[in-house]
Amino acid sequence: MSIRERLSGNEAIATAMRQIDPDVFAMFPITPSTEIPQYFAGYVAEGKVNTEFICVESEHSSLSACLGAEAAGCRAVTATSSAGLSFMNEVLYVAASSRLPVVLAVACRALTGPININHDYSDSMAERDSGFIQLYAENNQEAYDNYLCAHRIAEHPSVRLPLMVCEDGFITSHAIENILIEDDDTVKRFVGQYHPENYLLKKKNPLAVGPYGISSYYMEARVAQAEAMKNAKQVILDVAADFEKTFGRHYGLFEAYRMEDAELAVVLMGSSAGTAKAAVDELRDAGVRAGLVKLRVFRPFPGPELAETLRSCKAVAVLDKSEGFSACGGPLFAETAGALINCETRPKIIDIVYGLGGRDFTVKAAKSVYERLKHIAETGETGDVYSHMGVRTNAI
Repeated sequence: MSIRERLSGNEAIATAMRQIDPDVFAMFPITPSTEIPQYFAGYVAEGKVNTEFICVESEHSSLSACLGAEAAGCRAVTATSSAGLSFMNEVLYVAASSRLPVVLAVACRALTGPININHDYSDSMAERDSGFIQLYAENNQEAYDNYLCAHRIAEHPSVRLPLMVCEDGFITSHAIENILIEDDDTVKRFVGQYHPENYLLKKKNPLAVGPYGISSYYMEARVAQAEAMKNAKQVILDVAADFEKTFGRHYGLFEAYRMEDAELAVVLMGSSAGTAKAAVDELRDAGVRAGLVKLRVFRPFPGPELAETLRSCKAVAVLDKSEGFSACGGPLFAETAGALINCETRPKIIDIVYGLGGRDFTVKAAKSVYERLKHIAETGETGDVYSHMGVRTNAI
């Protein structure tokens, strides 16, 4: 039975962790994810979990400790943000290539410099090709729900990949919302116990973890890893179907909001979707056929499914809350454009980088994007395909 609570995103994730009761939590604090291990340390002190809670000297060490635990057959978790995620960079790749399903909570925050502690996706986007599955949440409810699904996805025999549960730093990590928390027993049954097939402490079939990949085998290992990421797409949908059956809330690879007959559409991720939905509703009331697509899953990227949803639109704007420094746009734009490239009919598409370092995103700003899309649909002229929104000297 669902329980109505008022929790921040960080406490919601920590609550999900408590309910799952992982074997190991290796922690190192960094704003704005620090509250997650802080809450969890309280659960340890109160005897509410049986987790081995390890305090280490860096984020590199926290993920390394999780890898050792996972290699030994344990369910291991940690949390981080921003430069902490960057400091884990080497170990992220080791975790994925070693097929160790660590679940990492990320309160997404801008990377330096200049130093900034507010939200954008420059940290998680910098690690998009590390081999981690990535789930993104619009609000605190989704952050909690994504975490409940995470272990089942990561640990599935056809996947066995690590996974990031991403929330928006401060916007969802610290803001308190009304959410539904499920009872502990139902959560434990839904997530299940971790039963790895092979691990270091298994008496039979001894194995090595993280061996040297000579040229004769390295590529095959990488291809197997790539196939596992492909497999994750169906596993995510299967787990979401069971989640809906168990808890009544529906999730897919993305949410298509008022897209049935949309001519103008925005593609974006995270908490900005709530603001953009309000703009879409106002525009619909004014007779504008507007819609939006909110990505929940960035890795594996749902290219064919997204292309099918967008191909009948006249104009699409991708909103990137991360600067790709490619001189062509941000990472979400690159993925979306790539998904559409072979469609026989496809919309005009532009990229707008916005919200960097916590820059505000309003309903008025969202509606200005649709105004630009309306002009593109009417004239066929995109103007600058790659631009920035909200810059003081060049605001849209």
